[in-house]
Formats: sequence, structure tokens, C-alpha cells
Amino acid sequence: MVEVQNSDPVHSIRIEPAAESDAETLAAVSRRAFEHDVNYGAPGPCGPPGYDSPTWQRRAMKDGSYYKILEADQIVGGFVLFRRRDGSLEFGRAFLEPERQNRGIGAELLRFAEGVFPETKRLVLDTPSWNLRNQHFYEKGGYVKTGEIEAGEGFPLFQYEKRLAE
Repeated sequence: MVEVQNSDPVHSIRIEPAAESDAETLAAVSRRAFEHDVNYGAPGPCGPPGYDSPTWQRRAMKDGSYYKILEADQIVGGFVLFRRRDGSLEFGRAFLEPERQNRGIGAELLRFAEGVFPETKRLVLDTPSWNLRNQHFYEKGGYVKTGEIEAGEGFPLFQYEKRLAE
């Protein structure tokens, strides 16, 4: 368990490993978070594959390091980190209840992800090309755009990376 004080000292969060029993709640929070992105340019209420699926959440727990974000013992978000063959770490997915956004919690999650595996020298992630808010957030955190990939059906993703201290 990690206790994190974000920029809003009244609201502290905890980051803990997610358990299979959290999958339903995490899927519901993920659905609300990703569908809220229509307010930031999403073409409709949607998300990445499996964003609203408890089955996907459970599989991600097996394939990666999945964490839940708690505030006052309530799950308010989650994120998953995947180790890649090249030794880098992929910030595979992150989501936060819409009413908890824009309070500094995302910056705390990035700091956590950048330090949780000290041997990691590079963190990579992607974000939709239409999501200017996410792009600004990642760039503000020191991430550099490295490319663009097509996620299918005209859905381009911008790729980002951050080199971590040696």
C-alpha cells in the first residue's frame, strides 16, 4: 500500500494492488471515466478495448501490475503497468472518476509509475490523437511524443515516452 498526498491536502489517496474481487468496481469506474471523455473530444461514449469489462480487468491483473486508487476506502480509479520485453514499462491504462479529475491525482499516479520499479529506465504510453487534455498532461510531466499508430477504424494514438533517471 502506498499513501499519496496529492495537491489537494484534504483528499489523500492510497494506491494498492488490485484484487480480482475489485474487477466489477474497476470496470464501472473505468466506464464512467472513459465515457466522460466525450467532454474532451472523444467521438462518442467509448473507450479502449475492454474498458467496461470485468473480464478485461481480471486479465490485466494477471498480465500486468494493476493498481486501484482509493479515497476514503472507495475505489475512485485504477491503472495498469506492463513490463515490456525491452525492459521498458508501459503505462497501459489509467482512469479516474470524472469528479476526481483535475485535482493532481494523475500527476501522483505518474510519479508512482515512474518509481515503482526502480530498474526501469523508460516509461511508454499512448493516448488518443483527439485528446488534447491528455497530451498536454503527459508533455507537462516530461513525456515526449515519439510516434503515432493506428488503433483501428481511423482511431490514431499518439505514442509518448519518458526516459527515467539512470
